[in-house]
Amino acid sequence: MQVTKITTPLAEVTVPEHRYTQEQLQNEFNYIRAEKATKKMLEKGLITVDEFNKIMAENKRIFSPYLAAIL
Repeated sequence: MQVTKITTPLAEVTVPEHRYTQEQLQNEFNYIRAEKATKKMLEKGLITVDEFNKIMAENKRIFSPYLAAIL
């Protein structure tokens, strides 16, 4: 069996390493906890979808999670 490695220009691009500070890690953790709690409230019918969206927007503003852009 012959294996051929296929490379693309994207495979050769290096991404700069991002180092988290302790505060950034804590904000990420707090954001994820807040998101889980808010989702549970929505699932139980304690809040509406509109309220959920407003709360999540506020969570993103408060916690400024680094990964929020891809979440």
